[in-house]
Amino acid sequence: MLNDAQVRAETHLDVGGGIGVLAHEFLAAGRGTAVEVEVAGAYLEAARDEAARRGHSDRLVLMQGDAADLAPDLPPADLVTLDRVICCYPDLLPLLQATADKARRYWAGNFPRERWFIRLRTRWENARRARAGNQFRTYVHPVSTIYSILQQAGFTPLRVHRGPFWESVVCIRQDGSGASRE
Repeated sequence: MLNDAQVRAETHLDVGGGIGVLAHEFLAAGRGTAVEVEVAGAYLEAARDEAARRGHSDRLVLMQGDAADLAPDLPPADLVTLDRVICCYPDLLPLLQATADKARRYWAGNFPRERWFIRLRTRWENARRARAGNQFRTYVHPVSTIYSILQQAGFTPLRVHRGPFWESVVCIRQDGSGASRE
């Protein structure tokens, strides 16, 4: 979807990047630098190994922790991505504000659509996890709230894709200045 939106960026901040797929593809396309923020140390280790294998180690910074908590230490980037992160985050506002503040030009993410069967499945999965003693939960946040927060941060949708389960959006900063809101 980023290619379809013709995103032009030299710096990338990938929040919740897992093993680094988006960051590695960004760097493989010959772009500048990337920063990946991930909570899980095992994922960061896999991303580090893949960066070494691909020769990206000098252009990829890996940071462990919660992006909302690390926000003061995160560098601004032309492009900020959140691939299947919003659904894992209980408090939407700090996450979206922190990531939007770091996006100079583009913000891209995806999230579960607000559909009855997705809400039902999410409740069932969370109940199953609770019974098993697993503290991890998933969330279906109001899509209108997501767009409202992004709009208040100065972004407008450039490209939207609504699949049966997920909605994906690439937003562009409205003022066109490319300046972070810091």
